[in-house]
Amino acid sequence: METLYSNGIWMAEALQLKTRNYEDFWLIATHMGDPKAAFLLVFPLVFYLHRRTGIAIIWVATISEWLNLVFKWILFGERPYWWIGESRLFVKNRPQLQQFQSTCETGPGSPSGHAMVTAAVWWVVVSSLASFIHTRSGSKVLAAVPYLLYTVLLGVLGLSRIFILAHFPHQVIAGILAGLILGVFLNRTVPECRPLLFHVRTSMGLLLGTLIIHALLEKAGLNLSWSISLAKRWCSKPEWVRMDTTPFSSLTRDAGALLGLGLAQFWKPGGWTLPWVPKTLCLALSSMALYHISRFPLPTIPPVLFYTLFFLKYVVVPQVVMVMVPGTVHLLTAKAKQD
Repeated sequence: METLYSNGIWMAEALQLKTRNYEDFWLIATHMGDPKAAFLLVFPLVFYLHRRTGIAIIWVATISEWLNLVFKWILFGERPYWWIGESRLFVKNRPQLQQFQSTCETGPGSPSGHAMVTAAVWWVVVSSLASFIHTRSGSKVLAAVPYLLYTVLLGVLGLSRIFILAHFPHQVIAGILAGLILGVFLNRTVPECRPLLFHVRTSMGLLLGTLIIHALLEKAGLNLSWSISLAKRWCSKPEWVRMDTTPFSSLTRDAGALLGLGLAQFWKPGGWTLPWVPKTLCLALSSMALYHISRFPLPTIPPVLFYTLFFLKYVVVPQVVMVMVPGTVHLLTAKAKQD
């Protein structure tokens, strides 16, 4: 593994040196590939275009990110930004590398969560888009364009993760392959119109199942907090180590979003039928609301309070997109027609 890791470090150095002028581009790319972007950016945009695909985004994002958490606990993957110091292989010939605010994630590195969730989520989007294009045009060439863009997207995201020292190349590749497989499979099992009890059971199953796995691994003598201590030790700036990048943050986000999806479908099964102009207004209002929700600061002490509030934050996300905003717009437009 040392050879694999070392080659990854030198690749990251070459990428940083040769593409330093595109730093902002790489940072934007890695930000867009953050798993939370699937909930806060991709979900509302896709939902107002096609309801079933929007619901699939939440479903695929939650399950793929949860599985990524379990894989990381089992595989114990290193991250480049701490492995450079821990390995002590570069004392005499230290690579010229720079860390960024997005670098200092606290979970293990394998497989890449950004690559895995993005590959799964965007497979749902591009396969739906390709099917729509083929149905309308009958052209297989045009229908292949979304898949080409999908490949470019994953390539850019993967390079961005290597550029900022968050992952080694093999971790990115593993994440993409796992995400692609999950995207294909999970897109066939979307819980559209499933009862609330299904979502409650699944959400609680993710929470309790993860806690059980965590307890069993800890009992087996594995220290699952090892990566957090390394992140704090080797991150360039202490403030870059954030609680919302910890494994339990991912867990509470997934469980909360899944429960929120069930509640949204329970409050208003089938949603509202809105014309394109009100849908555009819904998208704008939802995006503004989710922006402020995501930026809302949460207390980090005690940790249980933080994770509870983080869970509730993502319970709210589907409510805003699927119930609150479209319900309000529907009510206002209906009154306008009556007047």
